[in-house]
Amino acid sequence: MGSFLSAQSVPPEVRATALMRAKDLVSSNPVVVFSKSYCPYCIEVKRLLSSLKVKMKVIELDRENDGSAVQSALLEWTGQRTVPNVFIGGKHIGGCDNTKAKHSEGKLVPLLEAAQAF
Repeated sequence: MGSFLSAQSVPPEVRATALMRAKDLVSSNPVVVFSKSYCPYCIEVKRLLSSLKVKMKVIELDRENDGSAVQSALLEWTGQRTVPNVFIGGKHIGGCDNTKAKHSEGKLVPLLEAAQAF
């Protein structure tokens, strides 16, 4: 049910609106995961964060009317187009590998605590 627009065809004004929406979500939630419901890497990150009992806002881009525009805006904002695209405490963390690496290095939980994500 995602947008019928491909990311390449997202008009600049639509992308600008999507960017404002994404930034608002990130600033008003301790953890935001931009995801696609069928993506195995997204499922892995959501499972990890859920196992840690994290309060998170998940945006399933494939189920949002403006999902393509948001994904395009995230590329512009973070340099990352792929999902999952994880933000903790307003800061871009990266994708699945980055999130799992932070966890294995013992750095994820302190970030989550600082963001008051529990």
